[in-house]
Amino acid sequence: MSKVWSKRFDNTLNPFIEKFNASISFDRKLILEDLDCSIAHTKMLGKTKVLSSSETLQIINGLEKIKVEYLEGKFSPSPPSEDIHYCIEEKLISLIGETGKKLHTGRSRNDQVGTDIRLWLRKEIDNLEILITELQRSFLKLAQSNIYTLIPGYTHMQRAQPLSLAHHLLAYLEMLQRDRERFKEVRSRVNTSPLGAAALAGTKIQIDRNFTASELGFEKIYKNSIDAVSDRDFCIEFASASALLMSHLSKISEEIILWVTDEFSFAKLTDKCATGSSLMPQKKNPDVPELIRGKTGRVYGHLQALLTMVKGVPLAYNKDFQEDKEPIFDTAETISSCIKAMTILINEGIEFNTKNLSDSVENDFSNATDLADYLVAKKVPFRTAYQVVGEIVKYCLERKMLFKNLKIDEFKKFHSEFDDDVFADLEPFNVVKSRTSEGGTGFTQVEKEVNNWQKKLLP
Repeated sequence: MSKVWSKRFDNTLNPFIEKFNASISFDRKLILEDLDCSIAHTKMLGKTKVLSSSETLQIINGLEKIKVEYLEGKFSPSPPSEDIHYCIEEKLISLIGETGKKLHTGRSRNDQVGTDIRLWLRKEIDNLEILITELQRSFLKLAQSNIYTLIPGYTHMQRAQPLSLAHHLLAYLEMLQRDRERFKEVRSRVNTSPLGAAALAGTKIQIDRNFTASELGFEKIYKNSIDAVSDRDFCIEFASASALLMSHLSKISEEIILWVTDEFSFAKLTDKCATGSSLMPQKKNPDVPELIRGKTGRVYGHLQALLTMVKGVPLAYNKDFQEDKEPIFDTAETISSCIKAMTILINEGIEFNTKNLSDSVENDFSNATDLADYLVAKKVPFRTAYQVVGEIVKYCLERKMLFKNLKIDEFKKFHSEFDDDVFADLEPFNVVKSRTSEGGTGFTQVEKEVNNWQKKLLP
């Protein structure tokens, strides 16, 4: 099939420029979406009598045959077709003859590709909803079995206060929930049909844009044909939501990498999710979280590429927009694989060392705030209590001892309100148990949140 613009040009494209201009190598991923788009468009042309009923049926049957051949591996889109749209049109004409040339009536590749990418992305977002939910369930299961397991909490990477491990894990459920909500919001804007906007100005052909939108499951149509073919906000929003998701997965990964070091020894990796060294036989490497952490930069890069692509591009459609697909395709593939890998890691790749976790909260000053709160409960002003505890910490550091090693007489030297019950308040288990404010790490609050998440996530 000759190029549709061939009568306008005297010479053919330079072979390198033809290859440089083509997108078939990557937009063939959109074949099923393009076929669905074309079938809906054909039905609409039949409904509005632009095509006869026999022409409509002939084209639809031809498109359905192409779909079957593709799914059976008998049709593989490839060069010399420039893109997936022409490839399908060429195939249709070879199957049904001249009638196939009527397929493109009343539309442009501009609104066609805009429709295809939205159909594809909508399915990807629906799949991500399932994957993220499964990852949340994995964290919830781990949290359920670790409500009373203690772990040091950190700020500035310094020991801060002891926590319930379940509380720590539930923080990731909250992050992932925001990710789910963001993708749902992106989907609502993806779910707008540009089909029928044609090249940029609409068409004089009698079409029914609401019909094709309904056929393809879109909630609404673009109200401005120029905006319809030039809008790539939804691609950037998807990449942005993906970048935030990856930042959360990278945060989780970094913690796991730290936890499984000899220095922390809070957890260990199972053989199902770790590899060894080619030189050092003792090594067990956290490849999964390291790869996820590394792939985060890849997704960030795609977001930057898309933002740069649209910067300063005049209305309406420009060839720059051909560069939207590879970043979006790779972003979706990358985040999907990272979510799956993290789910496996949480389900069967990590085991917590509860003894080391317990020991770790027994041997530091992360109960210092509770010592101050003890005095506050005795009506001592907080700032005074804060200064008193600071002095006690200094006293202990000079003598290389902890609060629990002090005698009550030593406590009383710093403030008369100290009594024997202070030692119970300083026990890490009681420290965590006492954090009963809503959203806190106290066991009653954590149990409540675990139950809430069970209702949300478990079928």
